[in-house]
Amino acid sequence: MLTKKDIRREFLEKRLNTPTEQITTLNAQLLAQCRLLDFSPYKLAHIFLPIREKKEVDTHALVEQTRAAFPALQWVISRSNMADSTMLHYLWEQNTVLEKNAYGIPEPAGGTLISPADLDLVFVPLLAFDTAGHRVGYGKGMYDRFLEQCRRDVITIGLSLFGPVAGIADTGPWDVPLNIVVTPDTIYHFTKS
Repeated sequence: MLTKKDIRREFLEKRLNTPTEQITTLNAQLLAQCRLLDFSPYKLAHIFLPIREKKEVDTHALVEQTRAAFPALQWVISRSNMADSTMLHYLWEQNTVLEKNAYGIPEPAGGTLISPADLDLVFVPLLAFDTAGHRVGYGKGMYDRFLEQCRRDVITIGLSLFGPVAGIADTGPWDVPLNIVVTPDTIYHFTKS
């Protein structure tokens, strides 16, 4: 089994080296898989916005599709504080102004604050995931800390352009496993302990 550091390096390189046309196709296939999910039970969903330079999953298309199919679902996006690896969460309203931070992440300039405890659903960014639902992110631990602030019954969904790795050697008790991971080929469901 590889460590998070090794997996992070391998999958970031794999994503960056995947031709743009193939990334577009993978995003379309992933979006088609997301259409199979029922979002009607949820009121507030948190979504990450993609760093396009890193060829992250196109979550704009997912939000657009889901807003049309489930208009009662409201979306929440974050503003990061990289100094202390924390995030503030804002309702994504029609008049929300987005600004790119120093890392190229589109973030809300301000707006209506939302408590993590109010969220029903969280889409979690990742570089890779394993067959137990553990994820490898960029390594700052921001989402693990954020998910600890959410309700125990919050549903977590990872979005990945690639399938799972067999395992992650250095998973610890602070790592919050995902409930679901959607890939272009299938939807994985995991049981949280």
